[in-house]
Formats: sequence, C-alpha cells, structure tokens
Amino acid sequence: MNKDALYLECDFKAVRSSGPGGQHVNKTSTKVMLHWSLSDSAVFDEVQKDRLVVRLSSKLTTEGSLVLSYDQSRSQHKNKEEVFKNLVKLLEAGLKIPKHRKKTKPSLASKKRRLDTKKRTADKKANRRPPSL
Repeated sequence: MNKDALYLECDFKAVRSSGPGGQHVNKTSTKVMLHWSLSDSAVFDEVQKDRLVVRLSSKLTTEGSLVLSYDQSRSQHKNKEEVFKNLVKLLEAGLKIPKHRKKTKPSLASKKRRLDTKKRTADKKANRRPPSL
C-alpha cells in the first residue's frame, strides 16, 4: 500500500470539537474529519477493493466512502496525523488474509480430562443435595 498516494486521495476537513481545550475550543477547529472514497481509489486493485468492501461494509457510507474523525488532541495537526494512522490501520486490517484453519480431532487424553472434570462436578453437585431417607 502506497501511503503517500493514499494521503493524496484523502479529503481532510477541520471542524469545531467538543474535546479538550477549555474556552479555546469555542474559537478553533481542532477536530479533523477524514473522507476517503474506496470506489474512486487508485491505490488498490479490484480484488483488494472487493475485499475491503466486504470487510469494511459496516463502516462505509452508501456512496462507498469512509468517514473517520479524531479529536483527542488540542492540535489540529496531531489530530490529522492520528486520523490518517487510524485509516492506514483500518485498511491494513481489512486487507489481511486470515490463515486457513486446519481441523484437528481432540486427543484421547483431552477427552479423558473433560470426562473426569464432568464427573467431579457431578459428584460435587450430588453431595450438595440433602440425603434421601
């Protein structure tokens, strides 16, 4: 993934924030909103775009764009850096191909341990009951 090309595709907008800043927060726009269109992106090929559409479907808008915001810092520049880092992390996680799981059978010893535990629990609960007369 080419981060420089991705950065150029992002549209940053600074808005007023409710985060830290005291009275200063009423005068400055420190919260940063990032808009990035997956469908118009030239950074990824079609296979990668399809994978991202599936993996990020809950975060994408109806137009196929991603909107992220960050307002933890009082500095607009720091917020811009952090929101871009969040975008990169999100895209890297979306592109990650999960390992194929090999099916295994439980060993004989693990089956025996499970049955022994069940037997011990059953005996413990049986001993809680009052004796029948």
